[in-house]
Amino acid sequence: MRSVEQVNKTAVVEFIILGFQSTPEVQCILFLMFLVIYITTVLGNLLIMALVVTDHHLHNPMFFFLGNLSFLETCYTSTILPRMLANFLTNKYVISLQGCFLQYFFFTGLAGAECCLLTVMSYDRYIAICKPLHYTTIMNNRCCLQLASVSWVSGLLASATVTSLMPQLTFCGPNEIDHFFCDFTPVVKLSCSDTHWIELVTFILASLLTLPPFLLTLLSYVCISNTVLRIPSSTGRHKAFSTCSSHLTVVTLFYGTLIVVYLVPKSNTLRDLHKVFSVCYTVLTPLVNPLIYSLRNNNIRKALRTAVNKYSIFHKA
Repeated sequence: MRSVEQVNKTAVVEFIILGFQSTPEVQCILFLMFLVIYITTVLGNLLIMALVVTDHHLHNPMFFFLGNLSFLETCYTSTILPRMLANFLTNKYVISLQGCFLQYFFFTGLAGAECCLLTVMSYDRYIAICKPLHYTTIMNNRCCLQLASVSWVSGLLASATVTSLMPQLTFCGPNEIDHFFCDFTPVVKLSCSDTHWIELVTFILASLLTLPPFLLTLLSYVCISNTVLRIPSSTGRHKAFSTCSSHLTVVTLFYGTLIVVYLVPKSNTLRDLHKVFSVCYTVLTPLVNPLIYSLRNNNIRKALRTAVNKYSIFHKA
């Protein structure tokens, strides 16, 4: 470990990310697994973005937000997996303080933006199902751009606030992060300075970015359920529910794993399980999102078939 002497203390200038080093016998398998996951995630989300841009049938608010979500998921997984794969490949698990803070900034900012964006998507479904006659008036282009912009800015601004406080902490050893990326708690608990204020600020911002969006999403689906259940025909109910089933699945998966990771008490016996659930919401959620939307959404499936048919005709010609 490189270090510098400062005020009779040895200040840490880099961290060692322990990751999954406790299971050296499966490092090769983990590398191949995460490599396949990363390639599949990026290609799947890029495919959805391409379909949303090129197919005019998908030029509506729901798919505009879906395109934003796919772009966010691509960036989200790219903040963690490339470095993890490099660590597996080079067997070097070192990251500088600046690199760690930068990874934390993008990871937290994108996670916060996803919370807001999922809420915006639930609001879009609420307007479409509960106020269909006013849908085009309310969800116009300007409104969609504003909602998407607020989602992105809110997450990144909150993350920038916390990240700006992290360089003020003093790290004087040990320097081993018992995680596979630079998350807040594993990093801050290594600090030998007072962390009260940064923990308080982080708690407040995290609460604002998760609890209100979660409650608004929940409220949206309560209203949607009440409206759908009043539809007399079973065909109409099924059609209404099918328009938001994909989003509901993604919301359940995202918040479910998030709650397990950050609200379940941490102990030595649950440490490895905690990492597994962290993999679920940081790695697997971006992977399954394009699969969920492509398998459960008729418009995406039709757009995909149209694109494949056009490619086949062009290739034959």
